[in-house]
Amino acid sequence: MKRSEFKKLTDERLIFLDGATGSNLIKRGMPAGVCPEKWILDHEDIFVGLQREYVEAGSNIIYAPTFTANRIKLKEYGLQDDIVAINRGLVALSKKAAGDKALVAADITMTGEQLSPMGKMEFEELIDIYKEQIRITCDAGVDLIVVETMMSLQETRAALIAAGEVCDLPVMATLTFEADGKTLYGTDAVTAAVTLEKLGACAIGANCSTGPDQMVDVIRDIAAVVSIPVIAKPNAGLPSLNEQGETVYDMDEPEFAEGIRELVKAGASVIGGCCGTSPSYIKALSEALEGQERVLRQEQLSRKIESEGIRRLTSERKTVSFGLDSPFMIVGERINPTGKKKLQEQLREGNLEMVLSFTQEQEDCGASFLDINVGMSGIDEKEMMLKVLEEVTMTTSLPLSLDSSHVDVLEAALRRYPGRALINSVSAESEKLEKLLPIARKYGAMFILLPLSDAGLPASLEEKIAIIEKIVEKALELGMTKEDIVVDGLVTTIGANPNAAREVLETIRYCKANGLATICGLSNISFGLPERSFVNTAFLTMAIRE
Repeated sequence: MKRSEFKKLTDERLIFLDGATGSNLIKRGMPAGVCPEKWILDHEDIFVGLQREYVEAGSNIIYAPTFTANRIKLKEYGLQDDIVAINRGLVALSKKAAGDKALVAADITMTGEQLSPMGKMEFEELIDIYKEQIRITCDAGVDLIVVETMMSLQETRAALIAAGEVCDLPVMATLTFEADGKTLYGTDAVTAAVTLEKLGACAIGANCSTGPDQMVDVIRDIAAVVSIPVIAKPNAGLPSLNEQGETVYDMDEPEFAEGIRELVKAGASVIGGCCGTSPSYIKALSEALEGQERVLRQEQLSRKIESEGIRRLTSERKTVSFGLDSPFMIVGERINPTGKKKLQEQLREGNLEMVLSFTQEQEDCGASFLDINVGMSGIDEKEMMLKVLEEVTMTTSLPLSLDSSHVDVLEAALRRYPGRALINSVSAESEKLEKLLPIARKYGAMFILLPLSDAGLPASLEEKIAIIEKIVEKALELGMTKEDIVVDGLVTTIGANPNAAREVLETIRYCKANGLATICGLSNISFGLPERSFVNTAFLTMAIRE
């Protein structure tokens, strides 16, 4: 299935998913403690029967039971060497059940191993584990991929990156959120949604954790900030133990269907059930919405996105939003060794004391974002950038601007950064335009557009605007939007060019008129002049006014 086909399908109507698998198989004879994938393959009639019931109940997409069929989980049963046969066999069973009446999604989830530094799993190792399973399921003929029941935004990112490097199938992603609206690792729904949509998810939402009534706020928050379909796959209410010691849920089919209706009102358009649900729940849901699927979806699409025109950058735990008319924001740029001998010495020693001190000081002083630059001689810049990222992201929740003159360093940092970063910067210089811009697109980053070309500084305002237009056009061709771009006004000193301030102000005017956000290096305007603070203050006041 192509992404365009998925978009057309989900634009046309509400989409029904399936319900729980494991709990229903237990009711049908699967004992505790066995490898569920192996048991399913040994009892295929039971599993195919269950999934056919879901299809008959109205499921448009069913999940292949590959949920824990990754190398790490299979190793617990000594079955890691059978990973190909197991995943292929499980996909084949779901395809048999679906026939031509439903699509089949490869089901991918967490491995159970924590990522470094909290655990021993390295990020690239996790990507490779996901690549292996995704490649097998794609070869087996799944129609799409779902990454579900995720508690970690970074692990979800790893799965999306893996999928994008293995195939071009649509990828849906759902995370589980606690009662406070955050994942177990502290990511809120908006931050997860913004990050994953920009990274390439075709649908994003929530599953498990709660019943539909407690999922409404999460779904509403996600729907307010994304342009892709929103998924809701809640439990059948709250769990408890009955007299036989079995886990039961407190929401029956009609109550569950009514709860899903509220989630549709909140913005969900891909809907199903998780723990405690069965084919009868999906049947009740599809019957409750029968004949309304297209109307309800068109009503959703006709609503104006509340945040249209808003730009968002994220860390793993926070989103910072701004628009063209927002108050100006400060990017802290002290984490840069240029001209800082003591910081250079510490970096060469692998000491990050000053880096972390600068991080806290800048946050305390009101910075909205922090710029990270470790470019200097005597160190491995890529290695140091990744080390600094790891420490800084544990110290602050502010989103980061990643700054390097080397494309490979920026790509390594973007790949590892657990949110949506800002790239500082992309110019019209050949290497940056041809290599870095596609990387920004791949990892869903926002970027600072620096109006420089291979010829150097633009000779006039007209040339600067021409460079801006060239880079914007290239970005749009790659599928990016104007909201992904922040234009650097390219401030130079009025000591050398008396028209420098005027040209920057004209650039800001041009950008705002054309829907582009702007940024500038304030102190450059007064370089080489006495009483610099007065010059900076006057210029900043005029720039904000524009």
